[in-house]
Amino acid sequence: MQSAALLHLLQLASPSLPIGAYSYSQGLEAAIENGSVKNEATARAWITNYLREVVARFEAPILWRLIHAFQQKDLAAVTYWNELFIAARDTAEFRAETIQMGYSLGKLVGDLQIADPALLTILQAQSELPLPTALACAAVALEVPATAALLGMLFTWAENQALVCVKSIPLGQVAGQRLLLSLRADLEAAATMAEHLEDHQLSNWSPGLSLLSMQHEVQYSRLYRS
Repeated sequence: MQSAALLHLLQLASPSLPIGAYSYSQGLEAAIENGSVKNEATARAWITNYLREVVARFEAPILWRLIHAFQQKDLAAVTYWNELFIAARDTAEFRAETIQMGYSLGKLVGDLQIADPALLTILQAQSELPLPTALACAAVALEVPATAALLGMLFTWAENQALVCVKSIPLGQVAGQRLLLSLRADLEAAATMAEHLEDHQLSNWSPGLSLLSMQHEVQYSRLYRS
């Protein structure tokens, strides 16, 4: 990867990107509350299962498809995968999360003037903007290679999950970094799966996660918005 593309990827994957990712736990806070996640071992089990069963099978493959759709400036394909992703958000929290972050990143793409008019037109044509669509547009606009953008998204997701564990179980900082290091092979495998799944193989079937998300909506005390 050229140095410019690497620097752009680091910027997109940075926790300082102002889209509010730090305010969401994606169901993890509810799992911590009910005792399912309580130490480093159970935190790793949660993250790897979530990664393999949901992120690698649905969210990452859709990002992969959106990146290629933006590269080809294919409005119909972007709209199809954009709407499919939104429709698959099966709780109010999960839907609000991706729309809020997608809106924030989409606005940032416009404000920074990094996308050519054709990409910006496709982005603005979407009635609602989830995070994967905005991220795909930003990656293409900044000429980040597709596989690198996919790995960046996966690492950012895993890093946020690890940080929730560090702050909320709580785990120590060393344990959090050890957890992240241990996920390298899992993240690589997730990227490979996302690149090779056929359309009919995509699935985000995870009823337990959906129930945790719905329980979190009425959880008495919480730090995160999902």
